[in-house]
Amino acid sequence: MNRDRERVHVAPGFVPAREPRAARRERRRLLQELRAAAAARRPARERQPRVEYLPRAGEPGPAALRSPIGLHVQAHQDTSAVWGSAYPFLAGGGLGGDGVFVGQDATSGASFVFDPWTLYRQGRITAPNVVLAGIVGAGKSSLAKSLYLRSLAFGRRVYVPCDPKGEHTAVAEAVGGRAIQIGPGLPARLNPLDPGPRPSAVSDDEWDAQVRARRRALLGALAETTLGRPLSPVEHTGLDVALTATVRAADGVPVLPAVVDLLLDPHRDDDPDRRLAEDGRPVAHALRRLVHGDLAGMFDGPSTIAFDPHLPMLSLDLSRVTENSTALSVLMTCAAAWMEAALADPDGEQRWVVYDEAWRLMSHPPLLRRMDAHWRLARHYGIANLLVFHKLSDLDNVGDAGSAARAIATSLLANAETRVIYRQETDQIGPTAQALGLTAAETARLPFLGVGQGLWKIRNDAAVVTHQLHDLEANLFETGTRAHGNC
Repeated sequence: MNRDRERVHVAPGFVPAREPRAARRERRRLLQELRAAAAARRPARERQPRVEYLPRAGEPGPAALRSPIGLHVQAHQDTSAVWGSAYPFLAGGGLGGDGVFVGQDATSGASFVFDPWTLYRQGRITAPNVVLAGIVGAGKSSLAKSLYLRSLAFGRRVYVPCDPKGEHTAVAEAVGGRAIQIGPGLPARLNPLDPGPRPSAVSDDEWDAQVRARRRALLGALAETTLGRPLSPVEHTGLDVALTATVRAADGVPVLPAVVDLLLDPHRDDDPDRRLAEDGRPVAHALRRLVHGDLAGMFDGPSTIAFDPHLPMLSLDLSRVTENSTALSVLMTCAAAWMEAALADPDGEQRWVVYDEAWRLMSHPPLLRRMDAHWRLARHYGIANLLVFHKLSDLDNVGDAGSAARAIATSLLANAETRVIYRQETDQIGPTAQALGLTAAETARLPFLGVGQGLWKIRNDAAVVTHQLHDLEANLFETGTRAHGNC
């Protein structure tokens, strides 16, 4: 067979059995000529070299996010500061090592420490207040206790103005502090009109004005809470006149029964036409509940307990009070006022003030205003307020949309640049993300946070932290919550 016949009878795409080597070379040459001729007949735009694109981000398959050739990086060791610049998007740099150990950063694996006074001194936050929210059983109560318990070693003191469940009693007693139990039939009695310790740098006139304003605000808040409405101008006048007359006639510190008596029966010189007695009668009966009603015996006389500022921890245990929303809120207001009077000292040491079950206070606008005023003075007094509640939507349940109460509730969140969010229910993810300005990645983590895991938002920084407890702490906290349920 000659070469011409081979070209005719051997098809370019057909491989004969036992093809000779010379015939195979001839067939390949013929295929190349055919391809070149076909390419010459195509338009010029189709003769451009084909471009290969890498797979798009998120595309499934073994080649997703990979280059066509293997990438081999030589092993390299360096300091964490260098790696933080080389790979800036893997994990944050943390808050440094000055503060209380909290746990482990879930992203970087490094230790996570926190101290609001240190961050405030460094200029990383503008207020030391902290908001802690999470569903029941997420571990937020253990975090709150470990934060203030570990701060004792740094010279801080802890005050719990209102403990509705008695969860902090075991902790206070374990560290050498004191838990004062208040309730019907118990011997402890607190006078909410106590002036409290006087700061050394305050003059006589300034001190008298501060004490009078604090007492006046307390009585107004108690009356509005019990009545369930704001006081009228005449009722404000009657309350102010009765307080002034009580202080003038008191041999020492005034008490609530004397204020109630003068509201019901003012002096002739103060109320010659008896108008104040008539208009102030609803306020008198509202405050009378603390003197002769179901709340008698707790705040209707001189204090039987003195405030000791040298104790490492002081807690007011209200767990003996019946679960009545209004009654408990009134008691929390009186107890908080008694303790706040002692805390209002700019020369005092740095202190944690813990408001547990804060949604109870926020449900009453007068009490909310008192809390807001106390938060705004936190930097002046050296106080870090810790507000503990279940979900951020509790703030939306305060007052009507656009009301002053709603604005105050929102300002509490604004005045706390440290927000710790534990696991939230599915229907709370959206409101929580909107309130805190969370990114999509941060929002996606909330439903899947485990027990003891929380998203820490400290101004513009964020970290997912796994809280770590010592065995002694775990046993102590369990003792404090066994009778009340986990929070």
